[in-house]
Amino acid sequence: MSGESVTGLLMWDEAVTRYDFGPGHPMDPVRLALTMGLVRAFGLDRAVEVRAARTAGDSTLRLVHREEYVAAVREVSADPGSADGSYGLGTVDDPAFHGMHEASALIAGQSVAGAEAVWRGEAEHAVNFAGGLHHAMPGGAAGFCVYNDAALAIARLLELGAERVAYVDVDVHHGDGVQAAFWDDPRVLTVSLHEHPRTLFPQTGWPEETGGPAAEGSAVNVALPAGTGDEGWLRAFHATVPELLADFRPQVLVTQHGADTHFEDPLAHLAVSLDAQRAVQEACHELAHEFADGRWLALGGGGYAVVDVVPRSWTHLVGIAAHRPVDPEAAVPASWRDEVYARTRQLAPGRMTDGRTPSWRGWDEGYDPADRTDQAVLATRRAVFPLRGMLT
Repeated sequence: MSGESVTGLLMWDEAVTRYDFGPGHPMDPVRLALTMGLVRAFGLDRAVEVRAARTAGDSTLRLVHREEYVAAVREVSADPGSADGSYGLGTVDDPAFHGMHEASALIAGQSVAGAEAVWRGEAEHAVNFAGGLHHAMPGGAAGFCVYNDAALAIARLLELGAERVAYVDVDVHHGDGVQAAFWDDPRVLTVSLHEHPRTLFPQTGWPEETGGPAAEGSAVNVALPAGTGDEGWLRAFHATVPELLADFRPQVLVTQHGADTHFEDPLAHLAVSLDAQRAVQEACHELAHEFADGRWLALGGGGYAVVDVVPRSWTHLVGIAAHRPVDPEAAVPASWRDEVYARTRQLAPGRMTDGRTPSWRGWDEGYDPADRTDQAVLATRRAVFPLRGMLT
């Protein structure tokens, strides 16, 4: 298939599972292995081109990250015992481990290569579910993230000549590292829907965060109240994202699909179902075709219900990108359930759905000033839309 344009490209190298902070850490790499196992069980690896990319080199990493930070990651990667918390390395969230630089740069390489393929027309869509490490800052690790592959992919698109790149982040946590990387760059629109910073790390992502002096209105934050479920989450997405993309007209759409919005996730407080996550994945796919000529790079992100939620959510994402969506009512293949038990001694879910049929009211139907989700949406629209010359 190489040399031809393909619909779906899945960036995958087994070595990404070496991104491993150790026993007991929530970011268990088994979630990546199980996702790829479920992708194979459904035969989706034959519906896409599976491609492994090279590790991101220093010149690529420096598109976003400071040279001294990359050097520090290399140092603790070779000698984890030397990590003392400097640059965010050696902390509870980001403990140092052997091979940290290589594993982190490999994940970044997959996202950058996926972006290149989409930009050059080698593939319409590319997925790197190992990516989406959106908390890493130019000069430090944070929130389980060492190198910010999402920001690096966007920076590479800009280097290749893209003039408008939209980034939409639906992880339960604010996409702070990507926002920081492009805070003052009007070529990049960053949109993040997340749990309110009052109740969740990283305590940023307020609606008033709207971009730097040269890029006012280029950062968009929808801070949703804890407990928001399917209807509110979908309403907030559809009340902001499509209008913003219609105004911005991106040449490429980059999306981050952290699965930690789910009601079973142990680290956050939203109440979103697998079915609503799938609905947003489908919406992002449609928006890429509507506004970006189909150019779509889809990334993973957070997600700490590593058996019940993450593999199913991201398998749906791969199926959508392949134009071969998995039926939510489909039974989970017995071979994969056996793999789950062998790896984790846990019982796997039986179907590709939570049994929900999500629905939402459009913003054009009016809003309830007493509803906390509507208040969040309205705060965002009032903060950003006028800066972009849009009606609130």
